[in-house]
Amino acid sequence: MRRFYLPPSATKGDSLLLTDREAHHAAQVLRLQKGEEVTVLDGAGTRLVCDAVRVSRKEIELSVRHRETIPRPSFELTLFQAIVKGKTMETIVEKATELGVSRVVPLLTERVVSHLDSERIESKQAKWHLTAIESIKQCGSPWLPRIEAPAKLNDVLKTLPSFHLACVASLRGGSHPRHWAQALKQFRTGCVWIGPEGDFTEAEMDAIEATGAKPITLGPLVLRADTAAIVSLAIVRSEVDWAYLD
Repeated sequence: MRRFYLPPSATKGDSLLLTDREAHHAAQVLRLQKGEEVTVLDGAGTRLVCDAVRVSRKEIELSVRHRETIPRPSFELTLFQAIVKGKTMETIVEKATELGVSRVVPLLTERVVSHLDSERIESKQAKWHLTAIESIKQCGSPWLPRIEAPAKLNDVLKTLPSFHLACVASLRGGSHPRHWAQALKQFRTGCVWIGPEGDFTEAEMDAIEATGAKPITLGPLVLRADTAAIVSLAIVRSEVDWAYLD
């Protein structure tokens, strides 16, 4: 199924219009033809099955055949991720979206190499937002995660909400994520903290654990930050899914 994204404000009527990036992708990359069926996601829980009624290089007009509202997931998972170099952060956002996170908070920590001014922060956030959009189109999720602006760890800790389940990947040891996930049933909110290459500093780890986050280990091997994020989220996601199936 060919999937496209439009924000909620653009999906109100029975006739939709794809422009800019989405139109280019439909017409030039996918070679969409008049009469073909497509799916449109609005990132806020609505999935629309549509027919292409007009196709041009710059605009694609769609007719809505069916509109479905999908409830928000019972479990909302947040990823607190220290910023890593290059396109690795995009990979983390992409895979976190596929694993159903509801929120990604990029962290500026002591060992983060990148130093971002306000203009670069805005540019990075916009790029990661687009990455998340492409990811929901790929996996079919009707819910687009909120990608927040990079923030200093101390500032995030000052305004941190409470979570039913909170885990922080730690090189200094801890329990398997399954241990903490299995201790709770039918919980509603969770978060995973992942440090930069070299991990959080001792002081940072102490501050995160002071919020109630449980240290977790992913085995004897030292994983890169992106691998640690994917593995941690996948384990928590799997355990939560089984808990709700029970």
